[in-house]
Amino acid sequence: MVWIKFIVCIVVIFFSGRKIARYGDIIAEKTGLGGVWIGLVLIAMLTSLPELFNGVSAVTLVDAPDLTIGNLLGANMFNLFNLALLDLVHHNGSILAVVGKTHRLTGIFSLIMVLFVAGFILISSRYHIMDIGWIGWYTPFIVLLYFIVARSIYHYEQRHPSLKETVSEYADKSLRHVYLNFSISAVFIIGAGLWLAFIGDELSEVYGWGQGFVGSLFLAFTTTLPEITVSFAAMRIGAKDLAVANLIGSNLFNLTIIPLDDLLYTKGPILAAVSETHLVTAFTVMLMTVVFIVGLGHRHQRFFRLSWWNVTLMLLFLMGAYYSFQLA
Repeated sequence: MVWIKFIVCIVVIFFSGRKIARYGDIIAEKTGLGGVWIGLVLIAMLTSLPELFNGVSAVTLVDAPDLTIGNLLGANMFNLFNLALLDLVHHNGSILAVVGKTHRLTGIFSLIMVLFVAGFILISSRYHIMDIGWIGWYTPFIVLLYFIVARSIYHYEQRHPSLKETVSEYADKSLRHVYLNFSISAVFIIGAGLWLAFIGDELSEVYGWGQGFVGSLFLAFTTTLPEITVSFAAMRIGAKDLAVANLIGSNLFNLTIIPLDDLLYTKGPILAAVSETHLVTAFTVMLMTVVFIVGLGHRHQRFFRLSWWNVTLMLLFLMGAYYSFQLA
């Protein structure tokens, strides 16, 4: 029965995520914002709604902080794996060779963010809780860093107009209609995200798996369906920068969900209450992000669409998933 629930959640998130991304793209286009910034911030935020509401329910309704941290770090690992899959289906050479250099800046910020989160988990669990009341002092730091990143990317894109791309024209769409459909899709995403936390908790109990492993693998796979759906759709219509920006931007936004979870988890700083096994996932994400940064802007030789960087990303993902399971 638990697997039926899991499959239903997958279906709901898949279709709702595709809808919310489409209507979000329409709203974004009508504002006149740059395409890369839209993918990094707005679309990434929309497709990360499952992670957001899964995290809220995990700490408030299920009392399972390991589920939400595992889900967030695991989702980042899946997004980078999905980037490798995106490259495999890209026809004209490596996708990293044709996208803008802005993504390197985003990748570096993402690497710094996950490095700090891993450091906070290690310090909180072994040495000092680093608390301000019931929250960790890292909470305001992460929020501030994200706003600095978003502002920096926005101004960078404004100074480089060539980075802007128009995905499609929606002149015939009524904003009233768009907002209505956007809201309906968001409700389904929120509902599925809340339900996922209960399903994850049930999976860990039925099979005796650790909450960190369930969050890092099963929930992360489900909650990243909107990201991969949007990115593949964007690539099909030629919006390659948006496709890549959505995945990397989601990795940034996912880590800013930690401060919200920390505020809602009133038993103390959330990173002090989770298992050190999450460090395996965090370290894997860091290595995969480095591969992404190094691979940007180079012409990669491909053999049957395989290149050194997409193969490396896939191998790192499999190794991270294996060790996460072993430590479960």
